[in-house]
Amino acid sequence: MPIRPEGPPTWPPDWPEVREAVEATLADGSWGRYHGPHCERLEEALAEFHGVEEVLLCCSGTAAVELALHGARVGPGDEVILAAYDFKANFQNVLALGATPVLVDLDPNSWQLDPTQLDSAVTEATRAIIVSHLHGASVPMAPILEFANQHGVTVIEDACQVTGAILDGQRAGAAGHAGVLSFGGSKLLTAGRGGAILTSRADLAQRIRLRTQRGNHAYPLSELQAAVLQPQVERLETRNRVRLANVQSLLSQLDAAGVLAGLTPLNATPGELDAFYKVGFRYDSDHFKGLSRDAFAQAVRNEGVALDPGFRSLHRIHSRRRFLAVGDLQVADAADDGILVLHHPVLLESAAAIDQIVEAVLKVGTATG
Repeated sequence: MPIRPEGPPTWPPDWPEVREAVEATLADGSWGRYHGPHCERLEEALAEFHGVEEVLLCCSGTAAVELALHGARVGPGDEVILAAYDFKANFQNVLALGATPVLVDLDPNSWQLDPTQLDSAVTEATRAIIVSHLHGASVPMAPILEFANQHGVTVIEDACQVTGAILDGQRAGAAGHAGVLSFGGSKLLTAGRGGAILTSRADLAQRIRLRTQRGNHAYPLSELQAAVLQPQVERLETRNRVRLANVQSLLSQLDAAGVLAGLTPLNATPGELDAFYKVGFRYDSDHFKGLSRDAFAQAVRNEGVALDPGFRSLHRIHSRRRFLAVGDLQVADAADDGILVLHHPVLLESAAAIDQIVEAVLKVGTATG
């Protein structure tokens, strides 16, 4: 019998405030308008929440990265630096603009982009750096911004996995020259699809507007999507604090059970206000008697817990003709082989649900012992 026979919780849940927002748009007809009140209100709410001058809504997080690159004047012959372990759409967006991805390795402790690699990656052709905060962990922005400003390079901060987090005193996405959010169907703020670019750079925002405005918006977020996002923005801080408390409880229990040596959290000490779209772990098969990462994940999923392998590292899934690489990317190789991620919906459930995750991990771990 699985520990969680009902399986992982569905997402998004049936939030009454979202239902009310949808019903209100049906009542006044604003759901189907080209230009209603909801997109403007959402832009204002997100700008205030993140402390930025401008928010530009669009149809997806992927489109948001593409538009941010365009705003950074990235084009054919240019280079864009990003981590070798990242969401593949970021890599493909660079290629779509005719530029070349330059892949750097990860910090060996956090398995996030390593700022010390940038000096070896920058050239006269470098136009931008994409910095993604992944799996509940984060990249230190201060050294990256200092480096970028010295070299005249635009920093695009991908906060799609850490929406609402406070990192070094700023909201995630607000530190970069441009920040990116996703409202995809599985995200912390969800409208099924959608995205946003955050910036306080008027020149960058203007170039993005010129790109999107073609008689109408070429990358639109609908009024209905904006309407359902507004009440979620209002509750994001509270929900992130619930997630954070549950992650802290989860890590404490796993530590007490003696399994953190085999499941080392990427964010070992959740801080000021981390946001968890995924909770990332480094998997050590030796701790579980040689059971492979994928087999371990499948066994935990069989118990009704959404634990999955992470991304594929970019240099392992693309032809070497399509990118440049700095060094041998050994840490990115390890990430490709070893990351496990816990999906976030369970983090809004009760303490009993967190106990069930621990029970499932211990059940699988004991079976391999």
